Amino acid sequence: MTDVQAPVRPAVGAPPTSLAYAAYERIRDRLIMLDIRPGEPINDGRLADSLGFGRTPVREALKRLETDHLVVSYPRRGTFATPVDVTELGAISDLRQQLEPFAAHRAATAATEPMRAELRAMAARVRGVGASGDDRPTLMRLDLSVHRMIYRATGNKHLEDVLVRYDNLATRIWCLVVDKLPELASHIAEHAQLLDAIADGDAERAERLTREHVDSFATEIRRVL
Repeated sequence: MTDVQAPVRPAVGAPPTSLAYAAYERIRDRLIMLDIRPGEPINDGRLADSLGFGRTPVREALKRLETDHLVVSYPRRGTFATPVDVTELGAISDLRQQLEPFAAHRAATAATEPMRAELRAMAARVRGVGASGDDRPTLMRLDLSVHRMIYRATGNKHLEDVLVRYDNLATRIWCLVVDKLPELASHIAEHAQLLDAIADGDAERAERLTREHVDSFATEIRRVL
């Protein structure tokens, strides 16, 4: 798998152009996509060299990633990618079932006109995934991009940060079993109707479609575990 290249909004107070934030994005997405394997030790010097950053931005990024529950540090042992605990799926799904429909409803009512144009363009992109022949890493990156776009459309930075965090954790679980899910392209294509609903300002439909999508995701993951 390769790096995810879909950026998300930085936390309040973190300049998006800072080297530490750029390092955070790159390392975060390697962790999400399991390019850095669960439980793998992380050497900040080697990681800095591989990414083209200095050690200071990488160290700052790793501190933030620890608050995201993507890495864990132990005194005298070092820093490691957190394990992926599939038993956490239920707890993560409980939160997403509450927050994701709310976010879709809010995005449908709060999105700016330029944002609605972006949502329609993304809807057109995901409709074509079945015929595009995209590989699994590309499809996974596209799924992340869709979710992050919807979160951004809410216009609520705090809600966006929370949603991104739990979507990241859910995606790590998904990556463990993705090879057992033959209908990945269909799963991605489901987002087209949701994106249309948000772009059209149909908040009730957006909320309903999101709830169905989150429920379906959890059911599919449990089916193959």
